[in-house]
Parts: sequence; C-alpha cells; structure tokens
Amino acid sequence: MSVSPLHSTVAALLLTSGAATVLAQASASSWETIEAPAPAQCSDGSAYSFHVRRADPERLLLFFNGGGACWDATTCDPQGSPSYRVSAGPGSGNDPREYNGAFALDNPENPFRDWSQVFVSYCSGDVHLGDRASEYAREDGSSFTVEHRGRRNADAVLKHVTESFAPQRILVAGGSAGAIASPVYATVVAEAYPDAEVIQFAGGAAGYRIPPPTVLWERWGTIGALPRALDASDANAETLQMLDFYRLAAKAKPELRFYTWDNAYDAVQERFLALLGAPGELLLGLNANLRELRSDVPTLRSYIAPGEFHTVLRYEELYSRSSDGVRAVEWIRDLAGGRDPGNVHCAPYCDDP
Repeated sequence: MSVSPLHSTVAALLLTSGAATVLAQASASSWETIEAPAPAQCSDGSAYSFHVRRADPERLLLFFNGGGACWDATTCDPQGSPSYRVSAGPGSGNDPREYNGAFALDNPENPFRDWSQVFVSYCSGDVHLGDRASEYAREDGSSFTVEHRGRRNADAVLKHVTESFAPQRILVAGGSAGAIASPVYATVVAEAYPDAEVIQFAGGAAGYRIPPPTVLWERWGTIGALPRALDASDANAETLQMLDFYRLAAKAKPELRFYTWDNAYDAVQERFLALLGAPGELLLGLNANLRELRSDVPTLRSYIAPGEFHTVLRYEELYSRSSDGVRAVEWIRDLAGGRDPGNVHCAPYCDDP
C-alpha cells in the first residue's frame, strides 16, 4: 500500500483494423481526465476523477492506483499525517502523466505503449473496496468523517469502461493498495467481458501475512460491498484474509490467470505490517503466502525481486529491475502477451546488488 508523499512513515472502439491503427497512433499520448458523478467521491467528500487513454481497441490496461490505507484516527486524520491519498485532484499522485513504467509512452520497451489504458485513481483509504462513512475521534475530543467509498469509485470507472471499450485482452492490474483489490476487480471485468482474455497483475501486496484484519473490513464496510461476481456470500469480517480475494476470484472465474510481483524486503509493506501489529521479516511471510496461494490457485505465478523497492508498474524500475537473470519488463511483457512467464525468485541473493 504505497503511501502519500505527505506521510513520512508510512464505440469508435469497434473500428476496422486499419482505422483502429490510425486511431491508436493519433491518440497514443492523449489522456482524458473524467470527473465521475455522485455517488463517487473521495475520502474528504471532494470530486472523484480518473484518467483514460484511447489507443489499441483490442487491448486494455486497467490500472488501480495505490496510495496507502487508513483505519483509525492516527492514520486517517487529514489534518495530521494521513497514510493514504485524501483526494484525486492535482498533486495527489493520481495522474498517470506523472509516472514512468507502464505510463512512459515514449519508451519503446513499454509493453503497454500501444494499449488503451484506464488509470483508476485512489482516494478512499480502503484499498478500493469500501463503502462506508466512518467517524474517527481525535484525542482532543473532536471528530472527523472519512468517506471510504472505493467500491463506488471503482463502479463509476467500470461503468465507463464497459460503455466505452470492447477489448479482447484486458490486464486488470494494481499497485500497492490497488494490488490488493486487483483480483476482485479482475473477477468483475471477466464477468462483464466473457469473451475476452482477462489477466490479473498485482505489484507490492503479497507479503501481508497477518490474521484476518477485521478492523479494516469493519471500518471500510468491505464485506457488504464485495461485488456479486466474486460470490463472497460466506465471507465475514472475522475470517476474511487479504489473500482470500485470490481464492474467491479463482473459484468464481477458474479461467483467470493471476500474477504477483514483490520485492523481498519491500519497505512499504513492512511499514504497514508494523502499523497493523505484525512486524517481522517480509520475505518469510511472502514466501509462505505464495506457497499457500500456488497450492490453492494453480494459475498463479509470482516474481520476487531483491531489495526494498515498492511496486513496479508506475516506475522506471519496470525497466531496471531483474531477478534470477529475468528482467521485470520481460516477465511482465510475457504475461501481458498471454504467455506463461513462470515463477521467478531472487533466492538466495535477495539483497540489492
């Protein structure tokens, strides 16, 4: 769950192939910012917006942004040092034009340079999965309300996507907080596009080996907000674990393929584990999580890189990182192209070179 810079610790889409090529070339660098109507909103009640780039109509990258999370007065207070993105406007870290990696449209190595892209902004503090207004009390007796409306925001984006795009291959990806939500929304997208190839990718979130985070689900109203496509009728706040989203997604849509990307000692995941009362060496929990997930979800593949960096798709590290002789960009190019890239692990040399 990547943190806010303010927190130091913590249609035309169905054109013939020739016309589509012209469209893709003409609009390859054009981003459109769309303000979603109510009930979509950010944590502070401000307007929610997201970003769309139309290029190849056959391929779509749907990216859920990261930006922390909050669940108590300390982590949520917008007047203090919030551990999440409070709004979606300028300067909030929610503009793809400010990023590198998959959004570096001038880089010929970019696997998604010619893809249509939708950048799902994040400003709800609930890993895109909540639907509750929660009140938090400060030590001085005052209180404030956080609109944990990630599900409503995601629904607004997905409504636009299904009304505007008819792709044949869709990568539903997320970084950090967005990574946690990515298997959930991959299931929703697979339901909406039954004839398309839907692939899930998560960067920087597979290391959360913790007991069920009941307080999160309750503060955010997550259980009641889980999409019907996930078939989570038996889920409850006392038993649901973060990685159960993969198990539920695989059960609902067995044809889905799942991919996780993590750094062995991801400093942001370690920081949030400490905040959640589960400090420890990330790699041990990460390895255990992946062993269990591969057993339960045979279509899951993972990549573990050395070092403390956090996530990959938004940054230059997409091109500079490698593990066990495999470049991150090539591994991701293979999975996005429908090829099985296998599992990659930096062991036994998981420190930065």
